[in-house]
Amino acid sequence: MADSNFIDYVKFCSRSGAGGPGSVHFRREKHVPKGGPDGGDGGRGGHIILRGNTQHWTLLHLKYKKHVIAESGKGGEGGRRKGRDGEDVILEVPLGTVARNAETHEIVAEITEDGQEIILTQGGRGGLGNENFKTATNQAPHYAQPGESGIEEWMILELKLLADVGLVGFPNAGKSTLLASISAAKPEIGDYPFTTLVPNLGVVGYKDDKSFVMADIPGIIEGAAEGKGLGTRFLRHIERNSILLFLIPADAGSIAEQYKILLNELEKYNPELLDKKRILAISKTDMLDEELMKEMEAEIPKDLPYIFISAVSQYNLEKLKDLLWQAINS
Repeated sequence: MADSNFIDYVKFCSRSGAGGPGSVHFRREKHVPKGGPDGGDGGRGGHIILRGNTQHWTLLHLKYKKHVIAESGKGGEGGRRKGRDGEDVILEVPLGTVARNAETHEIVAEITEDGQEIILTQGGRGGLGNENFKTATNQAPHYAQPGESGIEEWMILELKLLADVGLVGFPNAGKSTLLASISAAKPEIGDYPFTTLVPNLGVVGYKDDKSFVMADIPGIIEGAAEGKGLGTRFLRHIERNSILLFLIPADAGSIAEQYKILLNELEKYNPELLDKKRILAISKTDMLDEELMKEMEAEIPKDLPYIFISAVSQYNLEKLKDLLWQAINS
């Protein structure tokens, strides 16, 4: 079974705390018949804050949070005592989380580092107490500022996986098998469409203790950009990858045609994806002879780096790592 706990999209109402009101207060001292104003400021309203956390790989823990509400600030007091700030609400999110305003779709935050904190919804400022309004002509102001209101807005969090290499291909192209062969990942593998229903990440070990991260994205089908199959739900994960590794099986018919369809789906979803470095791996080639490989090579678009591989027999997997490492670091 696929991991039903992988959640990469949540929508919730984010409401920051209101600022506390400033205080109207005057000193009352035994030997000071006309004490001056000493009303303190109100406390700030609580923020809603996003914090990056490498221990989270999914937004599952936020799935049922339909309302996220921060505490309001407390009012100021006499003796110039400031009101307590409202407590912030911190939402721990995986790296690669993007926050959008649900109405405008504007990106308001992007978490890419562990421990990184970004205020998602700002708390209201506390009001100034009456001591701030004392002037030469008004020694006893009887007013103070109210606190600012909090902000209420609907927000969307989307997770886009952070990986160096994104595997692009049709269902059954052998992406899960390849990931399992060259990394420590253990994706589910089967012989039916959409075996991979969630993205899988694998750390690929390289020479001299180096490594890079590869993501197995669920298979694309023609029409994915319009929502067919798993649609655009997982295409968003490809946006983050610096290298796109196109995997086409040797028994797929026309290599050029398969590559063209995959490229077309990516372009329809986001034309900027075509600016990424691309490498073509022709999989399941352990049964091919040199003559068949030559025929396939003639079909491959010029200037596209390519390699014949077999995850089952380990054929050319080390050379594939070399190719990917060079592309990542060039």
